[in-house]
Amino acid sequence: MHFTKDHEWVRLDGDVATVGITRHAADQLGDVVFVETPEAGKTVGKGDSFAVVESVKAASDVYAPVSGEVIEGNSVLATAPETVNADAEGEGWFAKIKVSDAGQIDGLMDRAAYDEFLATL
Repeated sequence: MHFTKDHEWVRLDGDVATVGITRHAADQLGDVVFVETPEAGKTVGKGDSFAVVESVKAASDVYAPVSGEVIEGNSVLATAPETVNADAEGEGWFAKIKVSDAGQIDGLMDRAAYDEFLATL
């Protein structure tokens, strides 16, 4: 699993990246009440806003940590957005992206580096 400074995570399996927001981000948002995931077929660039998450506190864009084509949005989140709070780094994933440049993963933080980053906030 790799992480961005914007608190997204990505897990690569072959050329497919599963993407979501981190536990830290979910905790900061509070109770998630709405999630808009991207549609299959959408092309995203690294750093592009590709999803929206709303909580009782705020609405936030979610940014693609890698470039590629969305092959699946997590449809469960449309009817059960609280899944993000319950399991942000597991079942609360937002999208699966067929990665166009796997080398982009190298620029992301691993868990230890992300934990160090959180300590500076």
